[in-house]
Amino acid sequence: MKEKLLQLKEIAMEEVKELSSIKDIEDYKVKILGKKGTLTDVMKSMKDLSNEDRPVIGKIANEVRDSITLLLDEKYSEIKEIEKKDKIGKEFIDITLPGKKNKKGGFHPITETMYFMEKIFSDMGFDIADGPEAELIYYNFDALNIPQSHPSRNMQDTFYFNSNLILRTQTSPVQIRYMENKKPPFRMVCPGKVYRSDYDATHSPMFHQMEGLMIGKNISFANLKAILMEFVQKTFGDKKVRFRPHFFPFTEPSAEMDVEFVTDKGTKWLEIMGCGMVDPAVLKEVGIDPDEYTGFAFGMGIERIAMLRHGIDDLRAFFENDMRFLEQFK
Repeated sequence: MKEKLLQLKEIAMEEVKELSSIKDIEDYKVKILGKKGTLTDVMKSMKDLSNEDRPVIGKIANEVRDSITLLLDEKYSEIKEIEKKDKIGKEFIDITLPGKKNKKGGFHPITETMYFMEKIFSDMGFDIADGPEAELIYYNFDALNIPQSHPSRNMQDTFYFNSNLILRTQTSPVQIRYMENKKPPFRMVCPGKVYRSDYDATHSPMFHQMEGLMIGKNISFANLKAILMEFVQKTFGDKKVRFRPHFFPFTEPSAEMDVEFVTDKGTKWLEIMGCGMVDPAVLKEVGIDPDEYTGFAFGMGIERIAMLRHGIDDLRAFFENDMRFLEQFK
């Protein structure tokens, strides 16, 4: 058996030299070392050896197996190296071709406008606040002095989870939560997503708002006008503005703010936000004494500001993911 093993080794050394591919090596390994391989068959007959010969032959068999395995590994490395050099030799790079440019993305125009607006108010000392999008009815309506009969509470305008939980219809609830946890004086803005059951060229079921709030002693409508006119100047440049009387349940007095834009057909006044002095009932609801503190609030659609900044006339363009549209804002 010893001679048979050594002979098998000699034959393997010659046959391995003739192997020329990775597949040849794998097939030969199965042929010699596999479960039904030549060396395995020889080792199975060791059970017929005497107790004295079995360890001697077993040692020789292990050495033969290790030698053949080493030969196959070396041949494998040799063939891989040949294949690598052959591949490199066949590859050709035309250095006269133009390089591939890395396409860089950019902010979505809504996100860019939101950051732009945040920076303006942050520079004026306003905190940036956030709150839940799934909101309690108390914070979305009740605490904001919105009566039970108000049409905004109807199911055709508001997405309800149940009788107490909705998708917020405005970012005003963030103002209520902020006032509950802060002592005046303070100023803040709260940008974020809001939801209403509406969809056309100027409305979307999900859109973005930014609302602002400033509470302190002796805060007046003049302070509100100064802040908002500064915002308009930094957003649209030197523009005329006007304030028209309006009604909001949570501010009194209330107004809508218009900005004058020049078009091909002449000048045009466009409404950009609602605003007003915070209603004393709202201050009382959050534990702020309206006899000691006053304040103002304002709110605007971020999509509206983005449309005016970039001359976009259809709100739906922001949400259709048309790359021809979005690539203009990179």
